[in-house]
Amino acid sequence: MLEGSSVGSAPPSYKGHRYPVEVISHCVWLYFRFPLSFREVEELMLERGVIVSYETVRRWCVKFGQSYANGLRRRRPRPRDKWHLDEVFIRVNGERKYLWRTVDADGTVLDILVQNRRDTAAARRFFRHLMEKTRSVPRVVVTDKLRSYGAAHREVMPSVEHRCHKGLNNRAENSHQPTRQRERAMKDFRSMGGAQRFLSAFSGISPHFRPRRHLMTASDYRAEMTVRFAIWEQITGAAGRPTTA
Repeated sequence: MLEGSSVGSAPPSYKGHRYPVEVISHCVWLYFRFPLSFREVEELMLERGVIVSYETVRRWCVKFGQSYANGLRRRRPRPRDKWHLDEVFIRVNGERKYLWRTVDADGTVLDILVQNRRDTAAARRFFRHLMEKTRSVPRVVVTDKLRSYGAAHREVMPSVEHRCHKGLNNRAENSHQPTRQRERAMKDFRSMGGAQRFLSAFSGISPHFRPRRHLMTASDYRAEMTVRFAIWEQITGAAGRPTTA
C-alpha cells in the first residue's frame, strides 16, 4: 500500500489560470483515469455546473498531466530488483509502431518508449532510456524470446541476469491492457510524440488509482483509495489550498 507522506517537490503553479485547482485536477483525473474523450469530460463537468470547454481540458491535460505523473512516481518506493520488459505494437496515424514497456515485480510501470521498430537498435535505445529514467540497475530482467533483447542486454547491462521465456513475462503483458483500452477509445494515436506524451503521463496516473482490488476486502479497498486520493490532492496542490477567482 502507498503511504500518504509529504515527501516530494512542490505542486505545479496555477498562476494565471481562471479555474481553481480543484477543477483542473479533477478534469485531468477524469481523463487519465477513465477511457473518456475531452468532450466527454466537458459534459461530465457541465452536469456538475462547471462550464469548461473540451479544448481547455485538453490544454490542462497536456500542461499538468506529466507533472502530476512525476509527482506520483516520486512517492513510490524504489523499484523491485526484478524487471519485466515487453513490447507491443500500437497504431499511430494508421501506421504500426511499437510501445516498449518495463514493469517491476509488483507491476509498477518503470518506463515506456514509443519507437518505429523492434530491432536490436531499438532494444538498445530502450535499455539505455530505462537506466537513465530509473537511475538504477536490476538484478534480473525478464523478456520474451525476441532476439534483439539478448543482443542489447549483452551490450548495455551484461552483468544483469537475463531470463528469456514467454511464459515468465505475463506481468509485463498484462500491464498493456489499460493502454489497449485507451487506444480503442482514442481510435489510435495521431503522432508518435503525442503517443509518447500521453502514455508517459497515463502510465504514471492511471495505475495510482488501480490497486489490486481482487486481493483486498471492500473495506481495505476503500481505505486504500482514500489514501491514494489524499496523495493526489497533495501532489496537485488541491489539499488545503484556497480557491482562486
